Amino acid sequence: MAKPDVIVVTGPTASGKSALAVALAEARGGTVINADAMQTYDAFPILTAQPSAEEQARAPHALYGVLPLSETLSAARWRDMALAEIERSKVPILCGGSGLYLRAAMQGISAIPAIPPGLRDVANAEWEAMGADAFRARLAEHDPVIVARLKPGDRQRHVRAWEVFQGTGQPLSQWQEAKGESLPYRFFTILLAPDRAWLRARIETRFDAMLRAGLLAEVRSVFDCAPDPGWPGLKAHGAPELFAYFRGELGLNEARQVAIDHTRQYAKRQMTWFRHQLSPDLVVDPGAAQSMAAPEKLLDKIRP
Repeated sequence: MAKPDVIVVTGPTASGKSALAVALAEARGGTVINADAMQTYDAFPILTAQPSAEEQARAPHALYGVLPLSETLSAARWRDMALAEIERSKVPILCGGSGLYLRAAMQGISAIPAIPPGLRDVANAEWEAMGADAFRARLAEHDPVIVARLKPGDRQRHVRAWEVFQGTGQPLSQWQEAKGESLPYRFFTILLAPDRAWLRARIETRFDAMLRAGLLAEVRSVFDCAPDPGWPGLKAHGAPELFAYFRGELGLNEARQVAIDHTRQYAKRQMTWFRHQLSPDLVVDPGAAQSMAAPEKLLDKIRP
């Protein structure tokens, strides 16, 4: 039996990926498979803009809200999970903006050897003891390429890079240059490329809609459990800012604005990645994609 093509719907945050993906799935009898790192976690469905109950009722969805905030989801682990869902789907539709995940599926991923589990605990303890700046400076002595790619406060990725170097003797950046095999499917990629001003306004509008939908209560329920600050799922845009509000370090209006600004910066980084790393089959204006006729027009361009 021939393997189905995989449709990929990607673009920056708040560009309308979920709405388009569910429309395509509904028209073609497909399954929407999550390719967004933060949407795999279960505690922040509002904050991470997971598909609504109405959208999930219109078509099957997979890999949304399946992990606790404490678990680390690497690109390799996501790739294995996504492959299982692709194989079960008549028409698989990957939907998300995590470039590393999409690259792992479409271009392959390096086969980094298993790292002894104790090294991550040691690295996390060193991050706490040394501080972020000193830890980053030490890592830069051995892997300056990876450090140049990482945000200074990104604990999870700094720790991962250090544990890989300690466990293999080879910098993570070198492992990443050695690509593995891509998934054995043909990918058809639709990139939502919005106007910058449109996207900036939409990010603000969406965050305010989240607040009206109960975002404060959702994030407060996690805050009140005193989670470990190192949990990967706590990096969702808006969570650190609202945590600061609950601690009395920011006012609500300030937390709101900082969260919006950080989300806009993230969207800009995503678009930079798409421009340099992705060769889409179709580039679509989100406004046009939201029209009623758009899904059928797009499907006409996709090989059956």
